[in-house]
Amino acid sequence: MKKLFTKGAAVLLTSFLVLGGLTACGGKDPGAESETTSAASAETTKAGDTASTFTYAIAGDPGANVNVITTSDRFGLMTLKMIYSPLYMYNADGINYFLAKSIEASDDNLTYTVHLRDDVTWSDGEKFTADDVVFTFEAMEKEENVGWAYSQLVFPEGAVKVAKVDDYTVTFTMPFVNAAAEELFSQIFIMPKHMYENVTSFENNEVNTKPVGTGPYVMSEYSPGSYVKFTKNENYFLGAPSIDNIVYRIIENENTAMTAIQSGEVDAWIGTPAQVEQMNLEANNLTVIPYQEGRVGYMMVNAKRVPDENLRKAIFYALDKKAIADAVFLDSANYELPWSFMPPNSEYFTENVEKYEQDLEKSKELLAASGNPSPELTLAYSATDSIQSTTAILVQEQLQKAGIKVNLSGVDATALSQQMKKEDNSYDLYFGGYIMGIDPDTFGSLFETGAPSNYMHYDYPEINDLFSQGRKETDQAKRKEIYTQLQQKIQDTGCFYPLYSNKRLLVVSKRISGIEDAKLVPVYTFEDTSKLKIK
Repeated sequence: MKKLFTKGAAVLLTSFLVLGGLTACGGKDPGAESETTSAASAETTKAGDTASTFTYAIAGDPGANVNVITTSDRFGLMTLKMIYSPLYMYNADGINYFLAKSIEASDDNLTYTVHLRDDVTWSDGEKFTADDVVFTFEAMEKEENVGWAYSQLVFPEGAVKVAKVDDYTVTFTMPFVNAAAEELFSQIFIMPKHMYENVTSFENNEVNTKPVGTGPYVMSEYSPGSYVKFTKNENYFLGAPSIDNIVYRIIENENTAMTAIQSGEVDAWIGTPAQVEQMNLEANNLTVIPYQEGRVGYMMVNAKRVPDENLRKAIFYALDKKAIADAVFLDSANYELPWSFMPPNSEYFTENVEKYEQDLEKSKELLAASGNPSPELTLAYSATDSIQSTTAILVQEQLQKAGIKVNLSGVDATALSQQMKKEDNSYDLYFGGYIMGIDPDTFGSLFETGAPSNYMHYDYPEINDLFSQGRKETDQAKRKEIYTQLQQKIQDTGCFYPLYSNKRLLVVSKRISGIEDAKLVPVYTFEDTSKLKIK
């Protein structure tokens, strides 16, 4: 058997993507700043003594039914990472093991054997075993459960077969040789079979509200629209956390969140460059840590509403993405420019694509060729996301110069995500963002015909064929050729316009240490919160 590598990869999150502006909304609006900050301060005190509590301001409500199978928004996933554990994480430094000790590939690269830890207990005292792993993956593979990882475990050729060898060994058998196989099994959190085996709906059930996990913390309290409190798991298999309590404070209003981080009511918050520039970091004992998530912010065109390729390309040629990125992120150090669906830090990324660099004359020529020289379009974006809101105004202004009128529609991010899934939605253009996997095959759920997150609603068989070729090709040089063609083809459709790949700015109190050991990673912020400490 071949031992899989444990070091040296690019960036990741597996192919469950986090869509929208990555500032998922939920719960109630905090209201006026003065009322919110005083009320929130009382809630934080109630949640735990601030001396032994780390409070993280988040911009959306994870909800009461967070679960391993169907939860795929950023704040829900952050909650899952506190309560549950995956077999392993697969991030910038390769594979980091959690419930698994190792993974080995068979000589034919079809079967992967995972050896599990035998010293893990669930937070209710039950032993963790291979039965829990098999149960979780089989539940994810049932189409009726609407699991976020269904499309990465079930293929036209068949599903990944999960089998128990003994109490602490499982095997995963692929229906074909898949170059991205080891990534497919990472970051799927394992749920307890003894708690969920009689549940009929993973999305809505009583067990979700009283989760039993193997993670570093246990969810002890949830106040809708206000906060989620976690208490440390003394029996965490990697060692009891140093911090007694972690509280996710739900603050959707960005100005309120800025006030809270500067006053010391919260210890951490994700800010934008413009917001950070306004803050007196030194006076408020704060520091800013930028890190790359491999995120791509995009604008998609709904091909069902804008079927003419000339019109779609006219839109793109009217845009100046660097001017947009400079205005939104202030400094080129805060972003990179993507020219395809792959983030610039991917080894598969290529600039050998149609970049649609701004050319107003060409835009007007394409408009004339489309037969619609003065189109009127509707652009939807998350109203609570300041980056998307600013980008929307800039896009509107730039398109106006080419004779394209754009009506802006700022809506709730969750509602927008639901609308984007429907072919007959009322939007011509929409903003969003995603964080996908290290392997380019994980992007298939965005671009293949009928894929769950193909919000462009197009049908290009050539794109499907290239994804199919890429996932089965094991020769690295040939794979790069395939994915270069794929990036070129997707850009040629005129449906997908990558805007920017921005860094995430963690604003954090200097009283918090251990961040390097906890590791900053895509989506979850921290790979293991048990490593955080309060000075």
